[in-house]
Amino acid sequence: MTGNEIRSQFLKFFEVNDHAIIDSSSLIPQDDPTLLFTNSGMVQFKRVFMGEEKRDYTRASTCQRCVRAGGKHNDLENVGHTARHHTFFEMLGNFSFGDYFKAEAIRMAWEFLTVNLALDKEKLWVSVFEDDEEAFALWKEIEDLPKGRIVRLGEADNFWAMGDTGPCGPCSEIHIDQGPEVGCGRPDCAIGCDCDRYLELWNLVFMQFYRDETGKMTPLPKPSIDTGMGLERVAAVMQGKHNNFDSDLFAGLITKIVELSGKPYGRDERFNTAMRVIADHSRATAFLVADGMLPSNEGRGYVLRRIMRRAVRFGRSLGLEQLFLAEITAEVVKTMNQAYPHLTESANLLAKVVNNEEERFRETLDNGLAMLNSEIGRLQQEDSNIVPGDFIFKLYDTYGFPVDIVRDVALEQDFSIDEQGFAKAMEEQRALSKKSWKGGSLAAMVPGVKKLVDAARKTQFVGYKTHRAHSIIKGLVDHAGESADQAAQGERVSIFCPETPFYAEAGGQIGDQGEIVGPNGTATVLDTIVVADGVILHEAEVTKGSLTIDEPVELKVMEGRRQRTACNHSATHILHAAMKAVLGDHVKQSGSLVTPERLRFDFTHFSPITPEELARIEILANEEIRANTPLNTEMLAREEAVKSGAVALFGEKYGETVRVVSIGSFSKELCGGTHVRATGEIGLLKIIAETGIAAGVRRIEAVTGPEAFNIFQAREKQLAKLANLLKVPTENLENKIEKLLSTSKELEKEVSRLTAKLALSDIDNLINSARTVDGTRVVVSSVVLDSPKTLRDMGDKIRDKLVSGIVVLGGEYQGKAALLVMVSKDLTDTYKAGNIIKAISAKVGGRGGGRPDMAQAGGPNPDKLAEALNAVYDIIKEQ
Repeated sequence: MTGNEIRSQFLKFFEVNDHAIIDSSSLIPQDDPTLLFTNSGMVQFKRVFMGEEKRDYTRASTCQRCVRAGGKHNDLENVGHTARHHTFFEMLGNFSFGDYFKAEAIRMAWEFLTVNLALDKEKLWVSVFEDDEEAFALWKEIEDLPKGRIVRLGEADNFWAMGDTGPCGPCSEIHIDQGPEVGCGRPDCAIGCDCDRYLELWNLVFMQFYRDETGKMTPLPKPSIDTGMGLERVAAVMQGKHNNFDSDLFAGLITKIVELSGKPYGRDERFNTAMRVIADHSRATAFLVADGMLPSNEGRGYVLRRIMRRAVRFGRSLGLEQLFLAEITAEVVKTMNQAYPHLTESANLLAKVVNNEEERFRETLDNGLAMLNSEIGRLQQEDSNIVPGDFIFKLYDTYGFPVDIVRDVALEQDFSIDEQGFAKAMEEQRALSKKSWKGGSLAAMVPGVKKLVDAARKTQFVGYKTHRAHSIIKGLVDHAGESADQAAQGERVSIFCPETPFYAEAGGQIGDQGEIVGPNGTATVLDTIVVADGVILHEAEVTKGSLTIDEPVELKVMEGRRQRTACNHSATHILHAAMKAVLGDHVKQSGSLVTPERLRFDFTHFSPITPEELARIEILANEEIRANTPLNTEMLAREEAVKSGAVALFGEKYGETVRVVSIGSFSKELCGGTHVRATGEIGLLKIIAETGIAAGVRRIEAVTGPEAFNIFQAREKQLAKLANLLKVPTENLENKIEKLLSTSKELEKEVSRLTAKLALSDIDNLINSARTVDGTRVVVSSVVLDSPKTLRDMGDKIRDKLVSGIVVLGGEYQGKAALLVMVSKDLTDTYKAGNIIKAISAKVGGRGGGRPDMAQAGGPNPDKLAEALNAVYDIIKEQ
């Protein structure tokens, strides 16, 4: 049975057993800031398990794409060296949210394994938590489970907890005995051993308790089920393989690597390890990029960069000297796009990201490997087998060489690395603080909000059709986060109403402002936010009288502000489509901000946009605005919407039914924001800035309507002022300025030429000002340069007149420092011009060299020239 067949059979089995089949969520967790990446099937349901969110189903099944690399769950270093570890893997899971519990979970797991997959029952074992008598008894009721196959294990192996506090419970694992030939050979080898003989297939978590801060556990009112089974692992078992990488899920990738490298698979363990690393890391790269992640120097992007660079390094060990990783990731797309169609959509972007990163890393890799191999050779001569921590830190901090690669190379040479020494150096010299990944939802932290969620309160948003609505206050949360019955004048309060025309901040669009008016008071709404699924709160200040629970109120959105925001939001859609048309389909939104004043749009692209491209984008966008195209919105099933060509944006969480916003045939996106009725309402769009904000991510900022018109008026005034100053018509400004610049440049050249001529004529004064250092005459001078040749001409003339001595000259040319050292022939045994120039040039941030009698150097810091020249006498003393 192939991996694809197992995935399909698993989902069909649970669909027949009344489970909702839910798509895999993104690898970037939307509701859990405590995680770098989605690392299990339950992540997308965490808020459901916590009681913060309600779904319209109580049992579900998924095949979840997962990454474990970085943070608490980090398998990166083990990948390639073991049979089971992966950075990317697929987790098959079934879940019950207060529906069925242990008995049905156990029954379905056993049925799927022994009937649908037809695994040999004689090879299966079960572990339960040592105190879980219920699970032990339920397993004993499984008639075809061989007797004596239920093992009790302790908390470390068979108890699961979401965190220090929160839902937790015992778990039960199903294992398969792969035979003594894959075991450790110890006579006491049994369930719980770290070897691969008794392989865990499926973990069934029985979420039945809540643990508080004191450690006390109380039974949950609705116990739940969370299970997980790795697809790669079960595929290897079904195909009779003892290594996940030998299953069909990796076969196409391994074959491609063999083809590119010309090296065999299965004969040499060094080659085997390298190919497994590349295959695994290519899958992680393809899926992370498809989910909107790009390599960078911090957070999740840095983990992706480490994964990609580790793959490149192992490619080098296979003799892959040319770019290769994009070909392997393309194979990932080819082999997995049937199960994950979104891979195809990002294929072009993936190729650009991978090639760009591999090209950037090649020089670093070559230099770093040379230094590391040299250090290892030195250590071998000293009979040492530990790479020092300070050396590792130097490679990492100065040359950007990844620690993972140092570790891998050391392991291949039977070396270890000084982890503690490296960690100490990092602590002492790290300039950037680590990013904290702590956090939690507002609903979990604020008692008053949690009360609304627990009561299944939902808000109906009516703001697409109206800016005013009547409702009733059904929740007040005071500034301390507690529920309140009343809020008086001057108090800050969060107001919950079952209906609202106020748009809550989402999708980059900021929340509405306005006022809420009741029979006894008024509140100014300062912001509108979503605190849990379907729960909208109005962050307000009572400005008159008081507001009370169960009072009828009128909610009024600030209309002018909403309209300006809608103009900018619709303009964002137009801008996105225009950029795709001009730059290519690889352009994907990676962030946005929509306010009444302006819009900001972050997108994937690998080079600055040229002025010509920016102009073309702006022209296309304004053509669409002038066309006054009506906007159309409709509600569709998510799958139907995506198939129709609607663009789903990175970082957004969508339900099963989505809102599609179309602007004729020009743009079609999934969007819950507020928009204009027709593009003509926007009036005008003007791009005001385009910058790079991260590797492969650019940012455009723009304004619309009156704000855009104000820019044109301001520039018109500026042009008129310049024309008046230069005494020419506006249309002649360009020619006039070009002539002035040309004249100015010629005058600057003439000044430099005359200054240099004066300096040459003043050589006698320079020689007379020479100082004697240890019996040697030394001339040091700063000179004005009209060309690099002037420095050499002056040096020759001074040395010839000086007869015996040292000449050091410095000057600035085209924004850089230029230095010259000359030593007369009779002194070159004592003083070397090259040694002197090295010491001097370091002070201007440069380097240089040359012959014993003459050396030149440059540097990027001309402001340090005086300091460098003042240091010459001390430098010569030290020679």
